[in-house]
Amino acid sequence: MTRNDKIGVLVFPAGEVNAVELHDALSACVNIRLYGASSYDRHGGYVFRDYTAGLPVISDPAFMDALNRLIAEKEIDVIFPTHDTVAEFLSNHQPEIHAKVIVADARTSGICRDKQKTFALFQDCSFCPRIDTEVSRYPVFVKPREGQGAVGAFLLNGPEDIPSHVDWAEMVICEYLPGEEFTVDCITDRDGKLRGAYPRSRKRILAGMTVNGSSEPLTDEIRAIAETINARLHFLGLWYFQIRKAADGALKLMEISTRCSGTMCLTRARGVNLPLLSVYTAVGREISVFCNDYRVTADRTLIARYRMDYAYKKVYLDLDDTLTVDGKVCLNAIRFVYQCQNQGVPVTLLTRHAFDHEESAEAYLHKCCIAAELFTEIRSISFDQRKTDCIQPEGAIFIDNSFAERKAVHDCFQIPVFDVDGIEVLLDWRV
Repeated sequence: MTRNDKIGVLVFPAGEVNAVELHDALSACVNIRLYGASSYDRHGGYVFRDYTAGLPVISDPAFMDALNRLIAEKEIDVIFPTHDTVAEFLSNHQPEIHAKVIVADARTSGICRDKQKTFALFQDCSFCPRIDTEVSRYPVFVKPREGQGAVGAFLLNGPEDIPSHVDWAEMVICEYLPGEEFTVDCITDRDGKLRGAYPRSRKRILAGMTVNGSSEPLTDEIRAIAETINARLHFLGLWYFQIRKAADGALKLMEISTRCSGTMCLTRARGVNLPLLSVYTAVGREISVFCNDYRVTADRTLIARYRMDYAYKKVYLDLDDTLTVDGKVCLNAIRFVYQCQNQGVPVTLLTRHAFDHEESAEAYLHKCCIAAELFTEIRSISFDQRKTDCIQPEGAIFIDNSFAERKAVHDCFQIPVFDVDGIEVLLDWRV
């Protein structure tokens, strides 16, 4: 640890949903320096402030040298793998890597990656589902030995459902589990002790990811499953397992993973930052874990992050119905103003507020708890003045709720103009 004794953390690959969760969990931590890297350039560059694209894939002989060069350049202390195959690879090659990988040991990673090995390890446990060597009864659920997110899995209700081309040696034939499904987020400390298990429901699933779920109580049954898994395998930091109710209501194991899941945000919403606790564990620190005593539900949908090829150098911003809407501060607008403040981009407030209100623009800002010092200039104009006369267009953008004002500025200067809804295009999520 150098660079002001902050812990250097690399997320790899950095382009998927669980990488964004790692970013959100760690980017605001004052003692973390966060980096992202990917072999395939996906979403990471929209989220990570310091992002490296084009790292060789793990099967490339050049990967290890490239990874270690990046570790040296960025002074990386720990690495979070975000894909099961990557986690297993880095676990197997930990002695060659010049940073600590937050992952289970090689034996555990191999077992968790292969569901056949997983079920074989726990075949004597009541929570292990029935596994058949051939399809001899129905219904059964068939899934790949290696895989995640239900990719390649299918339900067989009868012989007519059997696909024509199946490599049965690479599949697991599992008891059909018709009941509720849960994920249990776990944290294991540096001494191998299970320090917490946090169940959450999987009420709605999209592409294998929970998009609606709630925190659930830790029952004795779930706790016993977590403790048994932890006792037979060797984890470091965060991990999770998935369970589902059988026809008789008993909970059965579906899979175990040694990486961060995309919906660990639901556990973090209860005050348990599993990624941060895992970083501390990886660097040898003692951890203390507690959880807020409330139930929380998460519902997710796709969000958009943007990147445009116009590098603006100054901003002209309207006040009424833009920076404030219906007498309340517009949150996207004030976030953007503070973003400009952080990036050294001057913002001019260009307003007719004083023309049709008794109070000045400055007095109105004070009433709204907005600091006038956020603006390079507060320029009040009269009704008959044109905003185009007040704009120096080079490198500028213009934000105003009025279509007529936007059109006039656009037609006069051909610079980008934005309505209030368009402010989201300007927000920079990279922190």
